[in-house]
Amino acid sequence: MSAIITLTTDFGTRDAYVAEMKGVMLEIAAAAGRPVHLVDVTHEVERHDVTEAALALDAAAPHFPPGTVHLAVVDPGVGTDRRELVVQTERAVFVGPDNGVFTPFLDGSTAWRAWELRAPEYRLPSVSRTFHGRDIFSPVAAHLAGGVDLGKLGPALDPAGLERLEVPQPSIGETRIRATVLYIDRFGNVQLNVRADQLAQVGIEPGARVEVEAGFERYFASAARTFADARIGDIVLYEDAYANIALAINRGDAARMFSVRVGDELRLTSA
Repeated sequence: MSAIITLTTDFGTRDAYVAEMKGVMLEIAAAAGRPVHLVDVTHEVERHDVTEAALALDAAAPHFPPGTVHLAVVDPGVGTDRRELVVQTERAVFVGPDNGVFTPFLDGSTAWRAWELRAPEYRLPSVSRTFHGRDIFSPVAAHLAGGVDLGKLGPALDPAGLERLEVPQPSIGETRIRATVLYIDRFGNVQLNVRADQLAQVGIEPGARVEVEAGFERYFASAARTFADARIGDIVLYEDAYANIALAINRGDAARMFSVRVGDELRLTSA
C-alpha cells in the first residue's frame, strides 16, 4: 500500500515550485522502494496567509487515513530564525514551518509530540535560503512516509514554545453578534468565526430573519439549514460543512455583494 503525503501551499500552479517538491519526494520514495501517493489539498492559499492554510488543513486532514503525512509550506518567514517542525498527533504527521500553521492540531489534540528538523541527512545536500519547501520539508516528508523514526530528525520541542495563531473570537451581546470573516471560498460564501450555538444565544435559529450589517450597509438574510430553504438570489445564513456559520447568496457571490474580505467584521442581529 502506498504511503500518502498531502501538500498545502501558497505557491499556485503557474510556477514549477510544486512540481519540484513532488519530484524530490518521488525520487526519495523510489530510492527507498516504497511508493507514495501525493495529494494536493490546495496550492491556492492567499500568499503568505498562514491562517488560511491552517483552516484548509483543519478541513482536509481528518478525512485522510491514519498515518498520512501532511506537508504545509506557507512560509513568509523562510530564511529567518523560525524553526522547521514535525508534529505527530494520534492520526497523522505534519511537516512545515513553526509559524502557527498547525494550530488546529496543537490545540485540538491531547496527545501530540514535536521535533525540530535539524538532521542534515534528511534534507537535500544543498539548501536554498528561500525554498525550504523543496530542500528541507519535502525530503523530510518523503522519509517519514518511508518509515523513518521521528526522533532521528532532531531534538524534541517543548509544546509550550510552539507558535500558535490567534483566532479571533466573536463578540456576543444580548441581541447581536460581532463576527469576523475567516475565509471566503471560490463561490463567494463567507465563513464566519461563529458557531450555531452562539447564534442561538441571540435568538437566531433556522427560520429566523437576520439583519446583517457590513460596514455602513444593512441587508436581511434568512437563517437556513440548506440552500434549498431559500429562493435563488436570497441571502442565507447557514451552518457550513465545518460547523461554522457562513453567509451566502443562493447561486450568487456573497463576498462580492457585501464587499468583504478576510478579517472584516459583520454584525448579525435577529430581526
